[in-house]
Amino acid sequence: MKLNLMFFINSIMLGAGLAMDAFSVSVANALANPQMKKRKMLSVAGVFAFFQFIMPLIGWLCVKTVVNYFEAFEKFVPYIALVLLVYIGGKMIFDSLKKSGDEEPVKLGAGTLIVQGIATSIDALSVGFTIEKYSFSSALISCLIILAVTFIICVAGLIIGKNVGNKYSKSAQIIGGIILISIGIEIFIKGII
Repeated sequence: MKLNLMFFINSIMLGAGLAMDAFSVSVANALANPQMKKRKMLSVAGVFAFFQFIMPLIGWLCVKTVVNYFEAFEKFVPYIALVLLVYIGGKMIFDSLKKSGDEEPVKLGAGTLIVQGIATSIDALSVGFTIEKYSFSSALISCLIILAVTFIICVAGLIIGKNVGNKYSKSAQIIGGIILISIGIEIFIKGII
C-alpha cells in the first residue's frame, strides 16, 4: 500500500469510526467524574487511544498468521463487549444511587479504565482484515493515525462530559452508566446481526 493522500484519509476516517465508542465512554467517564484533572483526562484518552492502536494491529497480525483461530474468536466479540460494558455501566449506576450528595465522585481506576479500553476497542480487531494487504510499516502507520485520531476525539468527549457533569453531578453519573450499557447493547446487536 502506497502512503498517498487516500491512505491517510482512509486511516483518519477509520480512526474516527473506531473512536466513537471510546468517545461515548469518555463522555460517560467525565460525567461521572466532573472534577477530573487534566492529567487524568490525558491518561484516560491515552488508554483508549492505545487500545484503538493495538487492536487493529493485533488483527492484522492474526490475518497474517493465525487467521483461522481469529475467525473462531470473532463471534465472541459482541458478547465480551456486552458483558464488560453492562457490568461497568451497571456498577456506575448502582454506585451513584447508593451514595449521598456529599461523597466524592467515583474513582476511575486503572483496572476499570483498561476494561473500558478493551471493551470499546475489541471490535477493532476485525479492522486487521481491512488492512491485511498493507505491509507491516503501512499497517503500523495506519494504526498510529488511528491512535492520534482516537486521542483527540476522546479528549473532546472528556471535555464535553466534564462540562455537563459539573452541572448535573449525580444524575450525570446515572446517564454515564446508561450510555455504557447502551454501547454494550449496540456492539452486541451489530455483532450478531
